[in-house]
Amino acid sequence: MSAATKNLSKNLDTIFYPQSLAVIGANNVAGTVPNDILVNILRDNYRGAVYPVSPREQSIAGVKAYKYAIDIEDPIDLGILVFQSSVCHLALEQMGQKGIKAAIIVTAGFREVGGKGLEREAQIKEIAAKHGISFIGPNCLGVINTDPICHLNASFARKMPEEGNIAFLSQSGALCTAVLDYAQAKHIGFSKFVSFGNKADITEIDLMRYLKDDPKTKVILLYLEEITDGPGLMAMAREIISEAGKPVLMIKSGRTAEGAQAAASHTGSLAGGDDVCDAALRQAGIIRCGNIEEMFNTAIALAYQPLPKGDRVAIVTNAGGPGVLATDAAVSEGLAIARFSEDTTKVLKKSLPNTANIKNPVDVIGDARADRYNIALSQALKDDNVDGVFVILTPQSMTDIENIAQEICMVAGQSEKPLYASFMGEADVAVGIDLLQRRSIPHYQLPESMCRSFAKAHYFKELFERNADPPVVPKGLNKAAALKVLDEASAAGNSHLPEAEALKVLSAYGLPVLDHAVAGSKQEAVELSRKIGFPLAMKIVSKEVIHKSDAGGVRVGISAEKEVGKAYDSILKNVKAKQPEAKVDGILIEKMAPDGEEVILGIKRDPSFGAVLMFGLGGIFVEVLKDVAFRVAPLGPDEIDRMIHEIRAYPLLAGARGRTPKDVSSLAEALARLSQLALDCPQIEELDINPLIVSDEGQGCHVADARIMI
Repeated sequence: MSAATKNLSKNLDTIFYPQSLAVIGANNVAGTVPNDILVNILRDNYRGAVYPVSPREQSIAGVKAYKYAIDIEDPIDLGILVFQSSVCHLALEQMGQKGIKAAIIVTAGFREVGGKGLEREAQIKEIAAKHGISFIGPNCLGVINTDPICHLNASFARKMPEEGNIAFLSQSGALCTAVLDYAQAKHIGFSKFVSFGNKADITEIDLMRYLKDDPKTKVILLYLEEITDGPGLMAMAREIISEAGKPVLMIKSGRTAEGAQAAASHTGSLAGGDDVCDAALRQAGIIRCGNIEEMFNTAIALAYQPLPKGDRVAIVTNAGGPGVLATDAAVSEGLAIARFSEDTTKVLKKSLPNTANIKNPVDVIGDARADRYNIALSQALKDDNVDGVFVILTPQSMTDIENIAQEICMVAGQSEKPLYASFMGEADVAVGIDLLQRRSIPHYQLPESMCRSFAKAHYFKELFERNADPPVVPKGLNKAAALKVLDEASAAGNSHLPEAEALKVLSAYGLPVLDHAVAGSKQEAVELSRKIGFPLAMKIVSKEVIHKSDAGGVRVGISAEKEVGKAYDSILKNVKAKQPEAKVDGILIEKMAPDGEEVILGIKRDPSFGAVLMFGLGGIFVEVLKDVAFRVAPLGPDEIDRMIHEIRAYPLLAGARGRTPKDVSSLAEALARLSQLALDCPQIEELDINPLIVSDEGQGCHVADARIMI
């Protein structure tokens, strides 16, 4: 590993592969964390030297103990700190004096408890920085490395997991123990297993960077309770996928937003924290999972079998009903039921009983033994029209479960296509399931889970092969002009911009703003209407009136001078009735946009991911329909295209049911400009363009209304 990589990895090589370690705060009390960690290290055959540190003990678990870390004569690579939180800073200081550069701080009682805990965490961070110590934790279960050349169980987990090619990173230590127990029952092995707790120093991004180049790791799993650096997480995931070809799966807890304050804009009210998180993870290529079972169902598919080259599946079963269920599940997950070649059909017809179904799904009949499964599976895997095979078994009185499982393992080992299994049941099929799991054949209790996992593996294959265009900065931007408007509004203490000012900002970034002006009187409104031309819209201009339509502050479709004065009076009367305290700065006179489809564009500042863009079907019912898509800025052309296609109403833009196709290319241009505006102007907290009128193909789009919160 190069010096630069070591620096980026924050001494993680030393943490995972220490040649010597000290358990600082160990004791002789069985069943306590300090004792369990030392015993685990010794019992699970760690390959390096072990030094217990305890002020009160002469020896622990038959190993000589030292009073302080600085008393150890030999060099120490890794310190595992298990002293109580009130004295951790003293122990860490001694570690620094000893020259230990890597630590795992298992002890709890820091930021997670608040108050004094926050001060204690700040203190250990300061000491670690002073001595150049990289550390995992505090408040964590510890670290496990199953690589035989190290074999380190520096945790208080009950058992060392099996060796495997899946890495698991978790912010929750308690969840780790449940995961280890779950994995052990299914013979799922791990390459690295890390509980990183409060991530006061080493973060999930540091760990992901290390695992990207770890030859023992094929799939990376994450459990997070908070995302503090969303853009960094996204960038790291993209790097792992594109450079190493390794899938990243994540469970992110906190899907609900109980008690969240109502936002001032449509974008703000629609961009719930979890909606943004979901979109951001998908944008980065991270496969989000709802629970542990779903995560490991997907992980074993990705870790155990080749990636499918396509979405065409063959189903082999000994029972018709489960075959139909699997067919329905496959189709609902977007998979295709493969059409067998003539050669495959001939072989199946010749080799299987007359009562067997030789079309897909293949039913080898309830009395099938291993030989029939062999023929059906082998032939399906050879077929060029098949990208993957599902094998389903139900336990019948004549079913030789163990032999069939062995046959499945043998056939799978001879093919470069993925094969998944579902032995339905529990007690009767247990011996077969155990054999499949030990031989790294993905097994699922239900065919539906099998189909979902294959679909995610296929999604990752497409993702890995996708060459996304990088973001491009649009031409003709006037950043200085936009910042001037925003800075002046901020200096005046305004929380949002009047529409006329908002339009100045959008115009500075080349967004298609219509001709407009602000009238301070009825007479001025009439004069401006002559210059701007009809038809036009009239809107209230007031810092207090945010939702203009709700206050009766909008009139559209005004087609003659005689209507202007009436509309002017009507708007003022409506607003005074609805919001009598509102200070009115005038009436905006604006050219009406040509006919087209109404969409909404928006910006929202997310605490985890930063600048977030929204796009969806527009109009006054946007919050009811909620047909919207989110992305984290900046966006490249491909990502913008995917965003536009993502909403359910996209066929309306494409020309469904004989409608004229709309100018989607001008819409994409508007999103690209809005993306750059979001990056360049962090003062913008929320922004709505609602509606943006998208005209027929070749006729562009136009901003019909805009709102900016600062």
